[in-house]
Amino acid sequence: MHAKRIVTNLPVADIEAAKGFYIDFLGLSVEEFNLGWVARYTSPETGANLQLVSGDATAPVDSAISVMTDDVDAAYAEAMKLGYEIVHPLTTEEWGIRRFFVRDPDGNVLNIAAHRD
Repeated sequence: MHAKRIVTNLPVADIEAAKGFYIDFLGLSVEEFNLGWVARYTSPETGANLQLVSGDATAPVDSAISVMTDDVDAAYAEAMKLGYEIVHPLTTEEWGIRRFFVRDPDGNVLNIAAHRD
């Protein structure tokens, strides 16, 4: 698998209540997207970013990080071949990504995803 980008997924109770801290204090003033349950904030100067997550819309658990890849289908096949636990099956989501969740050997859940063309 080729990881193109990795973003931290920070659990919060309420995105709207939490985002002021990350915008005002940390300077992550660009809201790349906000789906109500997940939103990404980025620094326009440095590109540093993170995602706030109040509860995944379709997966049974929240992920610790999101890993963007060129070929999510190949990554899914590789994870299955290696015997890793799939927490959320390979799914094309209505908001424009194809993804699956996999648990690492220490129990962390990763969201492996690719944007649809």
